[in-house]
Amino acid sequence: MIRPLEKKADEFRKQNKTTSRRQKNITLDYASTHQDIVEKCKAGNQQAQFELYRLYSKAMYNVSLRMVKDELDAEDILQNSFVDIFTKLDSFKFQSSVGAWMKRIVVNNCINFLKRKKVFFQEFEDQHAQNIPDTKGPENNAGLSVNAVKRALFELPDGYRVVFSLYMLEGYDHKEIGNILGVTEATSKSQYSRAKRKLRDILDTQKLVSNF
Repeated sequence: MIRPLEKKADEFRKQNKTTSRRQKNITLDYASTHQDIVEKCKAGNQQAQFELYRLYSKAMYNVSLRMVKDELDAEDILQNSFVDIFTKLDSFKFQSSVGAWMKRIVVNNCINFLKRKKVFFQEFEDQHAQNIPDTKGPENNAGLSVNAVKRALFELPDGYRVVFSLYMLEGYDHKEIGNILGVTEATSKSQYSRAKRKLRDILDTQKLVSNF
């Protein structure tokens, strides 16, 4: 029996995969549409830089906020990331969408920020951790909304939240996440499994409180 949270997670992944397939189908047009702006940015055109910022700043801020949880920190990372983006833009060769390239820079900056907090990834101490089996019985989270899941994400520990966000919301697979975080693919899968279990506990608690 598929539990509601797993069903909702599957819906997230299917949506992301559908979006990815659509992006792949229009890669050439998409790259061509933004190529003029990117090339002008490379030449130092400030108006083009402002336009690129306008097009992508909100999406990149949301990525940052999901990663670091704090609004002020997310804003700082966003601004620093765009400095990096404009500095490194000459290295962008249109082999992917400029949005995907920019997002990787934002994600890397978020990871570096969290690592500096020292408490980040304390859950990764066991490098040989195995996936934790789901042992809970059937749940009743009917009507669970996407927004409820996203709100609950902010209550997850940093390591859990980052892996869950990268896999479920940003569309990275576990191998890519392992490369980004410097851990094994198995560890990424383990963290995702733990994150799902913790997320279910949070949602169950929130439901009990709301019904009190």
